[in-house]
Amino acid sequence: MSHVHSAVVELRGVHKTYRLGAHVVPALQGVDLTVQRGELLALTGPSGSGKSTILNLCGLIDTPDSGDIVLGGRSVAGLDEVQRTLLRRDALGFVFQSFNLVPVMTVAENVDYPLFIAGVPLAERRERVAAQLLAVGLQDHAHHRPDALSGGQRQRVAIARALVKRPKLVIADEPTASLDSVTADQVLDLMRERGHAEGAAFVIATHDSRLTRRCDRIVALLDGRLQ
Repeated sequence: MSHVHSAVVELRGVHKTYRLGAHVVPALQGVDLTVQRGELLALTGPSGSGKSTILNLCGLIDTPDSGDIVLGGRSVAGLDEVQRTLLRRDALGFVFQSFNLVPVMTVAENVDYPLFIAGVPLAERRERVAAQLLAVGLQDHAHHRPDALSGGQRQRVAIARALVKRPKLVIADEPTASLDSVTADQVLDLMRERGHAEGAAFVIATHDSRLTRRCDRIVALLDGRLQ
């Protein structure tokens, strides 16, 4: 396996500017970043430093003004909206500060949903959902609704949902912000263990020093540049 293809995502000379009325806000000013398979990467920096922009670019939610984004060895520059949506659906997982679970669905249904959307056959979906719930220690909660769970359990459901697709990359935005310390540690250990076990890279934007200590690498941003 060559070095190039162990990279899950690469940002090459990426610039991104936002317009707010008459103001031009430079969000990223020439960022180069490579994230390897199985790596937990923490993005740190003050609000407005460009963390969210990097997440949105890696997550194919946004496009750079210049520079290139390479996902799994393939430039995403020429993709149309349908191709981007399919790639996001199949190759990427997302974990959010507020969990973003569907309250009317059970834990198992929440984890199953991405597979259902992707058209995975039912028998395989059941198998993968069961395996993923076991991996995050929630097999006994499969038929509960999210509001019956603690914050830490909900975040584990979100991690299971992100990983059930077997994504190359998981984008996590402040995933421990609403958790107490012990729970945050457990959630991080789980992300780390699953990431290494399944070869998924995690790109995690965070202000949380508890989190950065446990990541494989920390990248600090300031005013749209890597420090």
